[in-house]
Amino acid sequence: MTPESKINIRELDPIALKTAFTEFNEPSYRAKQVYDWLWTKNAAEFSNMTNLPKDLISKLEAVYFIPVLKDHRVQISTDGTIKNAFKLHDDQVIEGVLIPQKKRMTACISSQVGCSLTCKFCATGQMKLNRNLSAFEMYDQVVRLNQQALDNYERHLSNVVYMGMGEPLLNYKEMLRSTEMLISKEGMGMSPKRITVSTAGIAKMIRRLGDDKVKFQLALSLHAANDKKRNSIMPINESNNLEVLSESLVYFQEKTGTRVTFEYILLQGLNDDLADAKELAEFCKAVACKINLIEYNPIQGAHFKKSRNDKLDAFSEYLESKNLVVNVRRSRGKDIDAACGQLANKGVKS
Repeated sequence: MTPESKINIRELDPIALKTAFTEFNEPSYRAKQVYDWLWTKNAAEFSNMTNLPKDLISKLEAVYFIPVLKDHRVQISTDGTIKNAFKLHDDQVIEGVLIPQKKRMTACISSQVGCSLTCKFCATGQMKLNRNLSAFEMYDQVVRLNQQALDNYERHLSNVVYMGMGEPLLNYKEMLRSTEMLISKEGMGMSPKRITVSTAGIAKMIRRLGDDKVKFQLALSLHAANDKKRNSIMPINESNNLEVLSESLVYFQEKTGTRVTFEYILLQGLNDDLADAKELAEFCKAVACKINLIEYNPIQGAHFKKSRNDKLDAFSEYLESKNLVVNVRRSRGKDIDAACGQLANKGVKS
């Protein structure tokens, strides 16, 4: 086989891998050994699989290749946040961020190369969608960021958030498989409660999450509890309005019992008045939830401004007066364009 015609072995699940080894006239336990090398030990070359006979390694090298996530660019913020541009095996570039905090070490990963949703406050939304990521490409981001956490902070990751480039629910099958591998003992062995998948609001896919009874956390990028305002900044709302989204969240919670997180970026003069806080409080009544209020981070080509601190404080205090759980998320990594909404803002070229 030519290099271009070789098969990506990371695309094979355990059953397909076992079938491949049967065709090689190899015992089935070899498939389990290779699977362990690929997912638990993260081998980058077949020659690194030291418990395999040399003739089997030669067979594998002739038919398959192992895709490797390569460092394209690494930037370190003054606050310790580390932004990574990773080059994929087809030379596409994505970004992943390591966010160190006192009680958490969080990996923010991408689910697509680019995005199709064109949210007005998001740099990735200014890109076109090039392709979906495979499960292993999402998984490998976590592996790399975990190693980066160990190398730089001597701590393992505590949390993973699918809040980087792309809309995870528009890459549903591969996203779900990647979470299963993160949770699996054969993978990272993470608690599902430490994994959060964020969506701009695809109602039918939120319902599907409920039907699949997923164990990870769900976050909705809300940013306005008023259809007219949300339409103006998030075009997806025109086909997934707030009423439909609310119904899907209720369904999701009934099926999973999981509390929903609402992400809300405060934009000066658009969604940061007390009237907006009242609409948000009313919307939140439908489900058990918590609210993350987020500072706006500037991007090229957008006219929005960060809400004033007094506005943010008043907004937060009103929500708390309604017995809602509220967290104010301060920007991390803004100086390297690694903060919320800034991924792919500058210089992500292959």
